[in-house]
Formats: sequence, structure tokens, C-alpha cells
Amino acid sequence: MAMTLAHAHRIAPPTGTAEGDGLLAGLLATAALIGLATLMGLTLLARGDIADIGLLYLVPVMFAAIRLGLRPGLAAGVLSSLCYNYFFIPPRFTMAVADPSHLITLVILLGVALVGSHMAARLRQQAMLAQAQAGRDALLAGFAGRLMGVIRRDALWTLLASEVAHLFGLRVLVAAPDAQGIVELVAARPAHDRLDLLEAAAAQWCLDSGRSAGPGGLVPTASEWLFLPVPGSHGPLAVVGVGDPDADLPLQGAQAPLLESLLAQTGLALARIGLEEEKLALGRVQERERLRSALLSSIGHDLRTPLTTVLGTLRALRPLDHEQAVALASARSEAERLDRFVANLIEMVRMETGALRREPEPVDLAEACDAALDHLAPAGLARQVDLAVPEDLPLVLADPRLLHHCLINLIDNAARHGGGGAIRVEALADGQGGVELAVCDNGPGVTPGEEERIFGMFTRLEGSDRQGGTGLGLAIVKGFAEAMGLAVTAANRPDGGARFALHVPSALVRAVEA
Repeated sequence: MAMTLAHAHRIAPPTGTAEGDGLLAGLLATAALIGLATLMGLTLLARGDIADIGLLYLVPVMFAAIRLGLRPGLAAGVLSSLCYNYFFIPPRFTMAVADPSHLITLVILLGVALVGSHMAARLRQQAMLAQAQAGRDALLAGFAGRLMGVIRRDALWTLLASEVAHLFGLRVLVAAPDAQGIVELVAARPAHDRLDLLEAAAAQWCLDSGRSAGPGGLVPTASEWLFLPVPGSHGPLAVVGVGDPDADLPLQGAQAPLLESLLAQTGLALARIGLEEEKLALGRVQERERLRSALLSSIGHDLRTPLTTVLGTLRALRPLDHEQAVALASARSEAERLDRFVANLIEMVRMETGALRREPEPVDLAEACDAALDHLAPAGLARQVDLAVPEDLPLVLADPRLLHHCLINLIDNAARHGGGGAIRVEALADGQGGVELAVCDNGPGVTPGEEERIFGMFTRLEGSDRQGGTGLGLAIVKGFAEAMGLAVTAANRPDGGARFALHVPSALVRAVEA
């Protein structure tokens, strides 16, 4: 059936083929039936019964009309009428009709031939259409089944080229877009080195417009190849070119819809391959994230116990002289910084795993800033901070623990990257009913265009004052702030330095009752 669909425009039955022999055999059988009807009629006439002799000729007429078609049916009707007129209608053995009523029999025979031929032609046409549709469905089902076994794009293009070349008996090119959207040859049957200028132009136009281009296409081109798009949900995914040097049009009749159906199946298969590739990539990312979280958690918890012991020991030691005092202070400072780093690791893991607890309550920003400075006092960071938080600011609804971590990380970040100058912590109303709490430094500032990326985990920006460290502090700030419903931004100050601000919306502001 596939061969019938594919090559119907090339195969023409010559004289003497099976179809011609079948027609000749049918005509001979019709003639034999007419002769038999005549002999039976003569037998009945010899017995004196001529009433129903005309009905005998309905059999060969119906046979010819149903089995052979309209013209053989009409020919059988005419021949039957002539035989009936010659042998049975008086005057016999002449073609004259003495009684006009006998003409009715002749008209009925011709009418039966006409109606029977028409009905038989319609039945044959419907049968042929049903057979062709069944063959088309079987071909599409088989092609779809073969596509299901393909899991790579290159294998898909090779299969498509091979199937189209085999089913249609044509030369086939398959071109797909590269990273820049320019078509490139990915498969061909028979082998084809590359697309020439005309082929590349027609294929590119077909890909960009989603319309067929070439001989018999929606847009004629100078190329001998007819290019059709492989449809996708967001536009063509590739193009297929078919060519036949022996024909003006590569595709004729029912071939074009059939090829378009094959290309639609290919588009679905390509979408499936894309989803499988995304699933594999997502699985790799998830596995990498799981391993990273497990590693961070393991490092954080394994370091916490010995680090707590080290800090306790360093705080309990009493120096005997000035040099020991300086050494112990430096050791405590570094141990406390390492303790903050481990705390950041643990909190980051909690945040990523959804285990972060939030217990919001009204918080005084001045008290929150004082608590953060007290925490940083042993490391000597509090001496660098200029606190400018008005006492008449309203309370804000936040989690005290998370806000405390945000302030510690912002001040520590400013101390390490702020150029060694003074750090300013300020709070003010934003004019829209909210409150803004900012930490400012005097360092080189943030690289323009990197204000959002600086809050990414393990981000250290080249060409700015955020090159050292682990990059966890600001990621902690952003994660905790968003968990509390706050926003965090980074910007450069007009007079130099960076400014990191926590924005409290008006919905989280609580006025102090008098």
C-alpha cells in the first residue's frame, strides 16, 4: 500500500497488464452471459412463454455495471437491448420494433446499466479510499513506532531521511538550525556533502517562515528541491527537502499530505527528545544540588563541635603579656569569623531544604542593630560602625533571629570589603509607609550591572570589592530577607562605596502605641 501511495504518479499500467487482462476477461464473461440469456430466452420462447424473457438480460447488465464500470455496463445494456430486439421482439430477426411498448424494456435495460454502474463506481471509490486510508494509517503507525525507539537528535534526522527516501523514492535532505539559527545539513539520502547557495537560501526561508518553498510549494524558488518545515509548538524545528530529477514536481497527489503527516510525527518525537534531555539535565542538577547540600551540611555540623571547643578555650585563656594578648585576640577573631562561616553554611542548608523556621514578631530596629554590634564586638568590628538609627522609627514585623543574621553578615561584608574605612548603619522611612535599613561602606563599590548577581551563592565578582571570601554572606542575607517578606538591594553611593539595604514594606510596619 505504501508503494501505491508513493509511486502512483510514476507507475502507469501499460497495455496487456493484469488490469487490462482483467477488463478483457470481464467483457468476454459479459458477452458469454448475454449469449446464455439469449439461449435461455429462445428456449422459453419455444415453449410459448415470452413474458419475462427481457428480465434475463438484467443479469449480464448488472454484472458488467458492477464489476467493470460505467462504460462496459452501458455497452452490455446496448448489446442486451439489441439481442432482445433482434431475437424476441416482433418482427423477429430484424431491428425494427412494431410495438412501441417494447421500447420500455430497452429503456429499462439501459437505465439499469446506468444506475448500477454509478452505484458500483461509488462503492469502488469508497473502498479504494478506505484501503488507501488504512494503508496511510498503517504507514504512520509504523513510522511513529520507529520514532519511539529514537532518543538522540542525530539518530532522529537519519531515520527521517531514510524513511522519506524509502517511502517516496526521492532524494532527501534534512537541515536543522545551529546555535545562531542558521540551517546546516544534518542528514541526507543519498549522501550529500553540503547545501549549495540556492538550497541553503530556500531551506533558511522555509525555516524562518514555516512555509514550504520550492517546486510545488507555497513559494516557488529557483532550487530544484522542495523544502517543507518540521513543525514544533513554537515554530519550525527543522526542514526537509525532497527532490526528483525525473519530475517537475517532487510531490504529487496524496504524497504532500502524507509527507506533512510524517513531518508532524517527527516534530512530536523531537519535542519528546527535548523533554527527555531537559529531564536528564534537571536530574543532573538536582543530584549535584543534593550532593552539595549534603556536603555543606556535613562540613557545617562536623566543624561546629570542635570549633565551639576551640572558641571556649580561647576565651578562657588569660595572656601573660602584651604579645600573648595580641596573639589570643587575633586567634579569637579568626575563630569567631570561622564560627560565623559555619553558621552560614548550616543556615544555607536549612534554607535550601525548607527547614528554615520563621517566627515573626514586632522588632525595634535600634535594638536589633545594637544586638548585632554586641555580637561583633569581640572581633573588633563594632568600633568601625557609625550607627544612625532614629529611636522614633516604628516597629517592623520580622523574625529577630533571621534579622540578626542579616545584619551580622551585612556588617561583616562591609568590614571585609569596605576598604577599611568607617561603616555606617542607617535606618529611615522610605516615604511610602515602609522602612529602609542600610549598611554603607567606603570601598570601591559594586561593579555596574552586577547588583543582582552579587547576592548569588558563592559569588565573588572580579573587578569589584567583592572578590574575596566564600560568597555565602550576601546569599544568606537575600534568602533570610525574602523569607521574612523583605527585599534587599545593592547599589553604589554617590560619594563612593557600596550600600546594601533591607526594605521593609508598609504591610510589615507596626506603629508604636503611645
